[in-house]
Parts: sequence; structure tokens; C-alpha cells
Amino acid sequence: MTEANITRIDLDGKEIILIGTAHVSKQSAEQVKEVIELERPDSVCVELDQQRYQALKEGNKWKEMDIFKVIKEKKATLLLMNMVISSYQKRMAQQFGIQAGQEMIQGIESAEEVGAKLVLADRNIQITFSRIWSGIGLWGKAKLLLGIVSSIFTNEKITEEELEKMKSQDMLNALLDEFTTAFPRLKVPLIDERDQYLAEKIRKAPGNKVVAVLGAAHVPGITKEIHKEHDLKALNRIPKKSNAPKLILWAIPIFILAVIAYTFWVNPSAGMQQTISWILWNGSFAALGAALAFGHPLSIVTAFVAAPISSLNPLIAAGWFSGIVQAYFKRPNVQDFERLSEDAVSLKGFWSNRVTRILLIVVLTNLGSTLGTFIGGADVVRLFFQNF
Repeated sequence: MTEANITRIDLDGKEIILIGTAHVSKQSAEQVKEVIELERPDSVCVELDQQRYQALKEGNKWKEMDIFKVIKEKKATLLLMNMVISSYQKRMAQQFGIQAGQEMIQGIESAEEVGAKLVLADRNIQITFSRIWSGIGLWGKAKLLLGIVSSIFTNEKITEEELEKMKSQDMLNALLDEFTTAFPRLKVPLIDERDQYLAEKIRKAPGNKVVAVLGAAHVPGITKEIHKEHDLKALNRIPKKSNAPKLILWAIPIFILAVIAYTFWVNPSAGMQQTISWILWNGSFAALGAALAFGHPLSIVTAFVAAPISSLNPLIAAGWFSGIVQAYFKRPNVQDFERLSEDAVSLKGFWSNRVTRILLIVVLTNLGSTLGTFIGGADVVRLFFQNF
């Protein structure tokens, strides 16, 4: 048996074997099978949480998704992020003719075959996203969303050699690599915290011999962290939102409204100019976002009407309204949900499937509205100084 990509750790008499994998590599899946069958461990840990485990075992139950509920619960962006990551993984898996996450599936099957205890060792992906989201600020969120949407357009091919090099990254931070560079704080929730979480779950796995199937990016961190105790409750805690961003989000519309109100009081004509400017900039960019997602005409109109109002109230977003209108007039059917996994692999599929189109409309409308707020607000201030 080759020892490449295998790390052995002795932890107070407990033998831990880490297998560093690439998530779409045939060699990784074969190595997982070989190691588990040979070592016959007491426990097998896999880099999955309950949500991803269910998705691999049963398939994503897209038919059960209520798209209206997704929008109302403000989960459209999270769902789109999940789908883009899944799409990124599936595109590469299809290129090499294997199933995405095959090494994890192999780990699950081999654990069952040798009678080992299966341990789902990774942190819930939604908690990871929440901790990422809370640490990058408003501008960072906009850049991250733009990057995620633009990644849908990517259809690059990679060689088998390049794929093996990807064993130095895990699938999640491979997709967000450039953002980790732009926002160093991303590394903490994306890699460091997950290293600690995985290490603690592996350390506490039952038995004297444990095999862990992991993206190779985590192996160095886990090797370091496994000798320490980590508080899983603390790592699972969703950070309390700071009041500062809320104050800023309320301060901007209050300031804009105050400027327009004062201008109306002193010079009604100039106040009308400001109002029209605010409506046009906000509405136009939001409508453009909905149009780029090929929204229904009434969805585009809704984006235009809602954006100037929603931009003055941080508790609502224009994308919710345009998304709900789109879902009402172009309600996804059973076939859309059945084809969702396949359609999400291609650019054409993202736009043709009614489910993903609704998600894109929500996200792109909100991005357009955000951009319109900054430009419209700046123009309101420009007109104020121009007239006084």
C-alpha cells in the first residue's frame, strides 16, 4: 500500500490515520477503500456534516423545497452559494468521469463493510458560511456575491496533474481562494476553525484506531491541532451581529432623506431633482440585475419600483420582491426541481432552470440595488451642493 497522502499520528496510544484527498480524484477514492480495508479501523471520520451526508446518501430533495419560503427566510443567497460550490465540484467530477465526493462515499461504504463507526466530522456548512459572512463587511459581501455569481460563467478544463495539485486545497476554499487572499480574515472560519473542529471530532472518535478521510488542505492543520482540546460549542456559535453595521445601514437612508427633505423645504425644484435621481439610479440598477437574470417583465418592473423604497429600509430588500413576483409568474414545476442538480452544472442550465433563475434574480437585484444606493446617494449629495 502506498503511503502517499497518508499521515499517521500516535495520540496517547490511539492510532490515527489521516488520508489527504482531492474531492474529485479517482486515485483518492481508490486509496480510501484500500486503506480502510487493510487497516480495519474502529472508526472512520469523513469531512461531512449531517446536511452534506444526507445529500450524498439520498440526493438533494429538491422537490421538497418551497421557493417562496427560501426567499422569505432570506436564504436565497445561501442556497445559491451552496449550489455554486456543488456545481464547481460536479463540473470537475464530470470531466474525469467520476461522482463528486466519491472518496467520501467510499469512506462511508467501506466503514459499513468493515463494521467501523462512522463519524461525521465537519462543521455544519451553514455555520461556516455564517461565520464567513459576519467577518467580511458590506463591501466584502458585495465582492463575494459578485465572485460567486461570476464563477457560474467559468467553464475551464483542468488536467489530471492540475487536479492532483488541488490536493493542497479543499473544495470550499478552492472556490473562495481569491477571497481568502483579498480578505485574510476568511482563513479563520474557512480553514483554521474547521481544522480545529475536525481535529476534535477525530480525537474523540471511538476506538483505538481511527481513519479520517479529509481534503488534503486540512491535514497539516489537523496534525497540529489534534494534540489540543477544542470547544465545539464555541466553534459552532454564530457570532452576535455588531450594532455598528446596523447603525450605518440606518444612518445612510436617514441622511439621504434628511438631505432631500431639507432641499425640498428650501428649494422644491432641487428636491424634486434629487428624488428623481434617487429613484432612477436605484430602480435602474436593480431592474438591470433582474434583467440580467432574464426575469419576467413584471419582475423587472417590481425591482425598479421596490429598490428606491427598500434602499431606505435596511429590513427589506428589493430582490425579495422581484424574486417572489418571478416565482409567482414563472413557478418552478416538478421537472425544474428534478433537473436542478444537472442544470446547475452549466451556465445555460443556471439560466434555463426556473429555480436557479429565481435565486439569481434575488441576488442580482439586490446587488444592483446596493450599487444604485451608493451612486444615487452620491448624486443626491452632489445636487444638494450644486444648488446651495
